[in-house]
Amino acid sequence: MVAMSNPTESAGDPAPDTAGADAALDAVENQLSLLWRRGRSISHQLSRQVHPDMEPAAYGLLSVIRKQGPIRLTDLASCIGVGKPSVSRQIAFLEGLGLVSKEADPLDGRAQAIRLTSEGEERMHQVQDARREVFRERLAEWPAKDLQALAMYMAKLNATYERDGFPRDEHA
Repeated sequence: MVAMSNPTESAGDPAPDTAGADAALDAVENQLSLLWRRGRSISHQLSRQVHPDMEPAAYGLLSVIRKQGPIRLTDLASCIGVGKPSVSRQIAFLEGLGLVSKEADPLDGRAQAIRLTSEGEERMHQVQDARREVFRERLAEWPAKDLQALAMYMAKLNATYERDGFPRDEHA
């Protein structure tokens, strides 16, 4: 009789420690859920800093526009993985606040590109600088190698989601 090195392992089982892997996946899921809830809360706070009536989705659009530069509505909707009507409503709201404007797309005169106004750029600059400072404060005690490892693992996770068909999230 051959003794098995792991009591959860069965003969012919290619995964020797499924209980350990399941526990690790549960821990990852719990930590990611907590991070996502905190992220949603932070997005809500940030959007309100840009304008008291702004929803987090609109803040996300501003972030993408700031990072990408002028962008067509269809490309913006595709970039964040939502429908064009939803993005169109948010852009109309942001335009009404004076944070974005539409201009003729230089590549296609029939289309319009959305860009941040100088007011939108200034507000986003202030909010994103403040957000970066919070990151610096909260992660100040972390060694650079740990921050680099965290960034690497997060990038690996994001790449997995992108590969599997989830939209890229460019909320910076």
